[in-house]
Amino acid sequence: MLRRMIPARSYRLLLNRNHGTPGMVVLPEGGFRRARAEITSWPDYRPTPLVSLPDVAAAARVAAVYYKDEGSRFGLGSFKALGGAYAVKHLLVAELSRRGLAPAAIAEAMASGSGPRLTVCCATDGNHGRSVAWGAQRFHAGCVIFVHETVSQGRRDAIAAYGAEIRVVPGNYDDAVRAAQATAEKAGWFVVSDTSYPGYTEVPRDVMQGYRVMADEALAALPTPPTHCFIQGGVGGVAAAVASQLRAHGGGTKLVVAEPDKAACLLASCEASAPTTIEGDLDTLMAGLACGEPSLLAWQELERSAFAFMAVPDASAVDCMRLLAQRQPKVVAGESAVAGLAALLLAAQEPFARAALGLDETSQVLLFGTEGATDPELYAKLTA
Repeated sequence: MLRRMIPARSYRLLLNRNHGTPGMVVLPEGGFRRARAEITSWPDYRPTPLVSLPDVAAAARVAAVYYKDEGSRFGLGSFKALGGAYAVKHLLVAELSRRGLAPAAIAEAMASGSGPRLTVCCATDGNHGRSVAWGAQRFHAGCVIFVHETVSQGRRDAIAAYGAEIRVVPGNYDDAVRAAQATAEKAGWFVVSDTSYPGYTEVPRDVMQGYRVMADEALAALPTPPTHCFIQGGVGGVAAAVASQLRAHGGGTKLVVAEPDKAACLLASCEASAPTTIEGDLDTLMAGLACGEPSLLAWQELERSAFAFMAVPDASAVDCMRLLAQRQPKVVAGESAVAGLAALLLAAQEPFARAALGLDETSQVLLFGTEGATDPELYAKLTA
């Protein structure tokens, strides 16, 4: 049955030899409580669905599989709506306070746009930029979003719809990150990045605290704690946020980080026991995960909390998109949403991988479907 769900394909699996070692606290609980209070107070907030996938569980020979479907999050189509917009709000409040505005004046400026016109910017593969642009529009800031050349026109248009200026940068996502930082320094703008690097950690920390709301919702909705969680990689921000929330709920869950095999910078970092950059064009279909350089903060969390890392092929992502699109009820999942599902189904086919990850008939697996059809035209083409 399993081999009929998705074909067996080549992948890489690396167990983390540093799993469980003590380390620094990357995401303090006080910061998460503030993020949750702010985000859940927004009038359009509502938890996203946690979908049971009994057919997938049966095929993978585990007890249960649950899929947190982020496709409806704030109408933006991905979990990143939680992080970018929250970080924009937090940054603007801090800057207006630094300029001497009283709390009442700051609240008025946030509501009406009557305060100083500040500009935020970031690099994006699509979803984070949409969240930052939405937050900037919501809280009356200017916004410039840097994209690399392979970001689809559909994703560019979706960001521009929130009033952001789009600037195209030669190269890959990491080149766009550097361009955003350099331009912001010259122009006096404020970078709201979802990746962190030496000297730039506080805003990405806010972004990650926002992501924890997604994991908090999922854990609250589960009937029993998960034994395993498969989560997308990218720069590592969402995986680190989920890892932090799993630990806050008692720990014991094996976290498996799934990346495209053409952009597996976290797996490479695990191999080297140090943050490692992947060079090249990072030409993966999973556009939101096309990242060659780990986030500093995320790696500080994942180097000890991730149980394993997997690199999966683009073809398996398409397999899983089609699987979810064809089942009843249908689940709409974008190409960057399904790396975790692909990793589960590929590993579950192999006796060695099952044993290495501790997957068996009692396992309760949590997946995060981190985006819906954020590029509808591409989604329709891939699932046809």
